[in-house]
Amino acid sequence: MALEHLSEGGASRVFNLGNGNGFSVKEVIAVVQEISGRKLQVTEGPRRPGDPPVLVASSDRIRAELGWHPLFGELRDIVESAWTWHGRHPAGYM
Repeated sequence: MALEHLSEGGASRVFNLGNGNGFSVKEVIAVVQEISGRKLQVTEGPRRPGDPPVLVASSDRIRAELGWHPLFGELRDIVESAWTWHGRHPAGYM
C-alpha cells in the first residue's frame, strides 16, 4: 500500500503499524512460552530510567490515509504467526 501510494505521487510519510492494543512484557512472555512449549529464562528487574510505563503504537494515520489494518489484533495470534514463520525459515534468514 505504501509503495502504491508513493508510485502514484503520494508524499513519503512515517507510519506506525501497531494494532492499538498494549501488552505487558509478562503477558508476552506467558504467551510465547505457551505457543513455543518452551520455558524462557527470565530475569526480572526494575524499570530502567526513561522506560515508559505504557507504550502502545497507534496505526490511526495509516488506516485513515491508506486503508491499512493489522491482520492480527490478539497477542496469541501475533505470537503464533511469528512462531510459525520462524519455524519455516532457517536461523539467520533475516
